[in-house]
Amino acid sequence: MDWYLMVWTKYAQFDGRSRRTEYWMFTLFNLLVFFALAVVGALGMALIDKGSGIGGVLFVPLGLYFLAVLIPGLAVSVRRLHDSGKSGWLLLLLGVLGIIPLIGLIASVIQIVFMCQDSNPGMNQYGPNPKFPEMAAGVFAGSAGYAPMAFGEQPQPFPAASDLKICGKCGARAPNASTFCGFCGASF
Repeated sequence: MDWYLMVWTKYAQFDGRSRRTEYWMFTLFNLLVFFALAVVGALGMALIDKGSGIGGVLFVPLGLYFLAVLIPGLAVSVRRLHDSGKSGWLLLLLGVLGIIPLIGLIASVIQIVFMCQDSNPGMNQYGPNPKFPEMAAGVFAGSAGYAPMAFGEQPQPFPAASDLKICGKCGARAPNASTFCGFCGASF
C-alpha cells in the first residue's frame, strides 16, 4: 500500500526515477479499484435500473477515479522509463502506436517489456538509482553525509570525495583502495 501512496505523493512529478515495485504496485491497486468500481456500476445497472436509467449513475465513481489517476499514472510511467535509461517521450510514441490495430498490440508488448526492465545501476541522466540510494552518497540531503547503517549501529560519515573512485561503467562510488566496483564488478 505504501508504494501506491508514494505515487500519489509525487502526483505530477515527471522527473526522476521510479522502481519497478512502485510502478507495478500502483498498477495492481489501480486494476483492483477499477474492477471493484466496475462491478458496483454493473450491479447497479442490473439491480436498480429497471428501465429508469438511474443505475448508470453508479458508473460515475469509476469515471472520476479514472480522471484522478490519469496524471499520476502517466507520471509514474515516465519515471519508470527514466529508471531504465529511456526518455519519457517513448510513452507518447507507444500510446500513439497503440491506436493502430495490429501495431498497437506490438506496442503494448514493447511497453510491458520496458516497464519490466531492471534499473540502470548508479546514476543516469535522470538522477540517482532509487533502488540503491546509498550509491549516490551526498546526493540526498536527508542522508546528511552519513552512510546507511543497520539497526542499532552508530552513524559513520562517508569518506571524503577525494578518497572515492567513481566506476566508469555504473557510476557507483568506491574507496580508492578498491580494485573493483562492488556494485557491477568492473575493475578499476
